Amino acid sequence: MFGTFLAALTAVGASFLFPTELVLVNATIEQVPPANLKEVLTNLLLNLVANPVNAIAEANYIGILAWAIIIGFALRQASDTTRTVVGDFSDAISQVVKWVIALAPFGILGLVANTVAETGFAALAGYARILMVLVGCMLFIALIANPIIVLIKTGKNPYPLVFKCLRESGITAFFTRSSAANIPVNMNLARKLGLHEDTYSVTIPLGATINMAGAAITINVLTLAAAHTLGIEVTFASALLLSLVATISACGASGVAGGSLLLIPLAASLFNIPNDIAMQVVAIGFIIGVIQDSAETALNSSTDVLFTHAAADPKYAR
Repeated sequence: MFGTFLAALTAVGASFLFPTELVLVNATIEQVPPANLKEVLTNLLLNLVANPVNAIAEANYIGILAWAIIIGFALRQASDTTRTVVGDFSDAISQVVKWVIALAPFGILGLVANTVAETGFAALAGYARILMVLVGCMLFIALIANPIIVLIKTGKNPYPLVFKCLRESGITAFFTRSSAANIPVNMNLARKLGLHEDTYSVTIPLGATINMAGAAITINVLTLAAAHTLGIEVTFASALLLSLVATISACGASGVAGGSLLLIPLAASLFNIPNDIAMQVVAIGFIIGVIQDSAETALNSSTDVLFTHAAADPKYAR
């Protein structure tokens, strides 16, 4: 969680240092941005306690997430039959998400064609800039932030392990674009590193689900790009709150290619960014996803083994 939160803060810093404006269709929609942090927190609280039916009808993602957590805790006391039904329903939703993502290139083609027709190729320059910010943040986390965390934990030079994880796990994950699909690779690498099976058999599958530093970076960079595009002033306190939301949201990102992009509307709702604008940003994410999602997955998956090794019993790790 600390590694993911650090990645979210890194994304905020990079977005402030290299603000990016995107070319969006109807980006001049009238809206009222939050005036201060108090208003952001007030909106957040009101969204959290919203009626669950209204939250679904109005695409109140914060409210949906809050009620999902509450219902999840309540279902801990449910019967095995009920849990099976809920699990099957969850699998069905995941399958629908996969279908949507599989068809996304057709929608993206239409959006890109429409944007290029209206603005020329200037939009593509913005896509390249935001891609460089995204990849730069991920390289910073992989090569500087994560090694510092490992150094503090182990007291040893972290780079031999960092490069080994990137080489044997990150490269495979870069091409599979799925942390879940890379679990067998990570399990094998953990075995080669001499880690205890009782440790890595838990941390590797768990990490593939909730260790999402790359997803936190993607959510924050694209959300702040939308805010810059719309002229919304983001204070440091608001950005810190965004980092917290991105950290928690990233843990719930779907384990399919492009899953983190679908959480951008949730983060964007903190700044009253309209859903139609937020979904255009999601579409931009899919456009650059060939590189962005590959780099994101490589960071997420390689870090699973890296942190497992750092936390392992020294007598087992080598």
